Amino acid sequence: MTTCKCMLSLLLLSLLAVTAAVHQAEIDKLVKDIEELARHLMLQQLVIEERIRSDGNSGVKQIRGTHKGTRAYFGDTFNMGSMLSIHDHTNYDRTVGMGEFSAVMNGLEFRTRHNDYKLRMPSENSTKFHLLQDLPFPEVPPSVMAKHSVPDQIKEMREYFRAFKEQNSSIRHDYANYFKPVMCYVEGAWTTDTKSISEPFHSDRHFLDASSWFDLLEKVRFTSYTGGKSNFENYSFLPTTITDVVNGNPVYAQWNYRIICHPIRTRMGLSSLALIDDLGIRMAHRYSFEKANHARTARYRLTPRSFNRYNSTNQASSTLNLEYTGVELLDSIMNEIPGKDNYHHTLTDDAFGQTEYNMLNSGKSPQNAAYYHHLTDSKLPNAQGDHIYYKGFSDENLWVAETTQPRVAPMTVTSCQFNASVGDVTCNNHTVRYSYAVPLEIIWMTPLYTWNPYGLVFHTDNNVPPKNGRTGGTNATTAFNGTSRSYYYYTPNDFFKSNEVGRDPADTAKDVVGVLDKHGHVKIVKPSGTRIMLPEIDGVGKIRTRYPVAPSHHEGSPMYKEVDALKEMILDIPKNLKFFESPPFGSHNVQTHNPDDSLQHFTTTFTHKTPPGLHQHDVYVDAHDWSMLQRNSKVMAITTNDNEHSHTLQLQRDAHNHNQINIISCDNVPHCWDGHANVLLHMTD
Repeated sequence: MTTCKCMLSLLLLSLLAVTAAVHQAEIDKLVKDIEELARHLMLQQLVIEERIRSDGNSGVKQIRGTHKGTRAYFGDTFNMGSMLSIHDHTNYDRTVGMGEFSAVMNGLEFRTRHNDYKLRMPSENSTKFHLLQDLPFPEVPPSVMAKHSVPDQIKEMREYFRAFKEQNSSIRHDYANYFKPVMCYVEGAWTTDTKSISEPFHSDRHFLDASSWFDLLEKVRFTSYTGGKSNFENYSFLPTTITDVVNGNPVYAQWNYRIICHPIRTRMGLSSLALIDDLGIRMAHRYSFEKANHARTARYRLTPRSFNRYNSTNQASSTLNLEYTGVELLDSIMNEIPGKDNYHHTLTDDAFGQTEYNMLNSGKSPQNAAYYHHLTDSKLPNAQGDHIYYKGFSDENLWVAETTQPRVAPMTVTSCQFNASVGDVTCNNHTVRYSYAVPLEIIWMTPLYTWNPYGLVFHTDNNVPPKNGRTGGTNATTAFNGTSRSYYYYTPNDFFKSNEVGRDPADTAKDVVGVLDKHGHVKIVKPSGTRIMLPEIDGVGKIRTRYPVAPSHHEGSPMYKEVDALKEMILDIPKNLKFFESPPFGSHNVQTHNPDDSLQHFTTTFTHKTPPGLHQHDVYVDAHDWSMLQRNSKVMAITTNDNEHSHTLQLQRDAHNHNQINIISCDNVPHCWDGHANVLLHMTD
């Protein structure tokens, strides 16, 4: 009996063991299937991103639709009522009005909430994640402060604004010290904050209205399903993705963005900004080209400093028919902007065993990957013989920065290189974290932020100015009791000649208000925050202070490029007559003008130095620079690329032989490193 019980027990245990083994095998198979499914989803996300990358560049794509008409161009794109739905909140000290928009960054499409971002910049004293500080406002010129009456201060301040508008230092030699450009940009990254929601940047007026990322996604799904919206415009479409699969467990990452600013150190002026002719917008509003320049719909491009359409070498001009390769003004500005580690951090990108070098100093030092960069020099020629390349497969607007922040999702690759010291291939894992940036607008900060000629009291409590029912009226009972962050009224009404320019329903400031000074007297003032266009100033005119420079995603598509070329032909037929297959009707009466005809062609002398070997470079000088040389001025030029390199030259006419053009400097040193003589040879093509 006992033996039978033992045998039954052993049989039962065996059956349980077999059952457990079967269950474990099923569990193992399920885990493997889930892991493969997660990897497949990860690869599907890659397919979607690669498709978007091939459709266009990183850039803005669409604003919320509020317009339509009988022709397609009446509908909203990234523009219509205003570029990126920008507007004024000039009653706030630091708030910059900007509505919702969708954008693409490195193949990832997302949609923002109503932004209304603030004039803030990355911390200069800490590497703490997303720690910001206020942008410093320009000071008031001492010559203005020295005046003892408000009318005299107004008169002197107007002269500074006239100097700024005309960019004329003979009016006020130090005007540039008080008009400071800042670059405001959108920054995006995949983050590890996948559970609790993380507000990307502070706004005085808007926030992400959700309890978690899942809650936000559900609200976006619901509004997309129903076609509805939140009237507060506080929803963003910010995707979640799978970045890795570890032991069968998917690793998620959450996309997030923020809009912040950076004070520009690179020298630039108003002439550095050229109007982009968004023809559909002009047609919809019936704007002439000149009128479009003063509208809220205006979009600009930073002209390539010291570049022209032939060899990247001309002063910035007011036109944009320039082809160029190499470093431009925007590269210099973006390279001042740090990634997620903030300022004063240094990182080197040496993935795949090749170090990236900084093109801003002709590749003389490694690129600090902790700052946003777009163009880089690997020093090692690729399969096409080039060693200078842009970030991304084909993205004209992809600025990237590396970071050490653990809250940015990492990416790891295994890189194998031949190690000569051991005579074998050595493999290493390379883990990096990256963020991306796209420029949005340049804002010229003026002394109006801090000019307070009436000595109005500033309260840290926003509730003080309107307390007891004060509405900003012009009598002592209704005038605001001082100013505050949200009641930022300092500027004397008499400083301006006109009312606010081109008001929008989203604008919040009152045109003119009364504010009590410290003696209880009512002063009539205007708001002092950020404006798109300043009201007209007597003796000066209107001045724009916000210049949208956001690139469009669609500009990277082949179709857009063809349409853009056709637009150029049609809008300036005399210049482009040679491109027509058949002369347009009436063109026999049109006087043609070909800017290529005045092009001066030079070459450097041959050099036999090895490396790089026997070669010379072509250098082209257009009519503008040629005229400058004839007046003994210095001009900049970049040579053609030969033997895997080019040179940046400073040129000047010889003091004795006026037919000779000398090289004053080559790559910022007296002589070219590869032995070209310091003289150019004039070619007669």
